[in-house]
Amino acid sequence: MAALSFAHHILLSKPSFFLHSSKTLTKTNTFFSISISSPFIRRHKSTQTIASSLLELGGVQISKQDVVKDEPTNNVPDLIFTKLGLQLHRRDNHPLGILKNAIYEYFDSNYNNQFLKFDDLCPIVTTKQNFDDVLVPADHVSRSYNDTYYVDAETVLRCHTSAHQAELLRKGYTNFLVTGDVYRRDSIDSTHYPVFHQMEGVRVFSPNDWKDSGMDGTSYAADDLKACLEGLARHLFGAVEMRWVDTYFPFTNPSFELEIYFQEKWLEVLGCGVMEQEILKRGGKTDNVAWAFGLGLERLAMVLFDIPDIRLFWSTDKRFTSQFTKGQLGIKFKPFSKYPPCYKDMSFWINDSFTENNLCEIVRGVAGDLAEEVQLIDNFTNKKGMTSHCYRITYRSMERSLTDEEINELQWNVRDQVQSQMNVELR
Repeated sequence: MAALSFAHHILLSKPSFFLHSSKTLTKTNTFFSISISSPFIRRHKSTQTIASSLLELGGVQISKQDVVKDEPTNNVPDLIFTKLGLQLHRRDNHPLGILKNAIYEYFDSNYNNQFLKFDDLCPIVTTKQNFDDVLVPADHVSRSYNDTYYVDAETVLRCHTSAHQAELLRKGYTNFLVTGDVYRRDSIDSTHYPVFHQMEGVRVFSPNDWKDSGMDGTSYAADDLKACLEGLARHLFGAVEMRWVDTYFPFTNPSFELEIYFQEKWLEVLGCGVMEQEILKRGGKTDNVAWAFGLGLERLAMVLFDIPDIRLFWSTDKRFTSQFTKGQLGIKFKPFSKYPPCYKDMSFWINDSFTENNLCEIVRGVAGDLAEEVQLIDNFTNKKGMTSHCYRITYRSMERSLTDEEINELQWNVRDQVQSQMNVELR
């Protein structure tokens, strides 16, 4: 259940909502997208090539106008739409695809191909799928427009792969892995990006599975979960020291985090737990117990491949892409260049509606991946009660040197849009 990373806020330093294949059936990918009932999505059954202005995701034909709308409830920028359909996790020569396939290998070999794999489910889901079906409270911060990309009031770009969990359970699936691109409004730095990739796993048990074990269903599932994930950690990282940390997630009970001692420090690998019975009941499985785990592919790939900046995953520069080969896990990335950063500071008096995520959206909208970091460097309140923030924006290309002229133009555009869109007073 990748959903639980919201419990720790939306960080890539947390693998998933837990911490905020050849077996994949074509008809399964289609049934899931058809279950999305939002009227803005047009069905498409033809196998003809889709026009360049359209995407086909999970059997659903989507145009830009279906995702980026001129209405108050829509907060999806053009930049985010350009990421839809790229599906880095489905590229066998990409670090994310290599990692995904390595995890597939572990489950195939240790569970005799029992786990079905879903990696092409449509990322446009209902708020019910994204929040209600995984028991996200109605007042949870993750539901805000500050944190989530809304297509309309009842439709979002999925924040986690758990958005598909309830539907898969209702369809009768009991052992499955779901991998996909997920979308969250977030800060700007080397480990955060508004699009990243998650994998979650679910395994459901019936009373016959634990009746002779001498344990209750919850204890049986918890033991099986820990054995499974310890094996996965060894498969990915080798013979490492591990430890389990008890934690709290609203969607599992008991809940755990797995940490490994890797490169002389403890690394949080994933979150997991025994699924809350309410989720199973909603899926028609009243007598069952289940475990679920969630992990972030970028987080693990950055460690395994020594990739220092999350923006590199999106690079098409051959100096990056040529370094990785299908089936070769853990090839260490060799930096091909280190272009100098440029720092620009911007100060303004904030208002009650100001949020840092909104600021970062403006910076991304202007500078795209040339924005390396947005950092609050000064914060004070004057005698009149007015609060000033000073942010340092770091501009840097991963592939070339930036000129003073283009950096200055970016910064002036950022200043103009921050002032006009956020209604703040520049200093």
